[in-house]
Amino acid sequence: MEGPQFSTLAESRLYRSWGMDVIGMTNLQEAKLAREAEICYATLALVTDYDCWHPDHDSVTVDLIIANLLQNATTAQKTIAAAIDRLGHARTCACKDALATAIITQAGLVPEQTKKELAPIIGKHMK
Repeated sequence: MEGPQFSTLAESRLYRSWGMDVIGMTNLQEAKLAREAEICYATLALVTDYDCWHPDHDSVTVDLIIANLLQNATTAQKTIAAAIDRLGHARTCACKDALATAIITQAGLVPEQTKKELAPIIGKHMK
């Protein structure tokens, strides 16, 4: 869902009726932009709170979310540091060439100023 926001009880129950277990609020836009920029992208999702449907948990408060965010930041830093140690150096992934067949405008029809402004993203495909 578009976030950050809290679900209403009705929304929360609807998501549960669809079989949803986790609600994320920050992946779609970033993943799409990363793909367009040929950047490798992976999600590290860390839970901050229970949604309002859960009968065995107190209401979500800002203090609870902030405390969980701080703990999640530490967890994320450790996870990312460990992942970096395992990364290879050569990119063999499909995302490195995601724009190779995505740009349908002929290079000769793209204004030079546009090519210059977008060079960090499309430069290798606009020669």
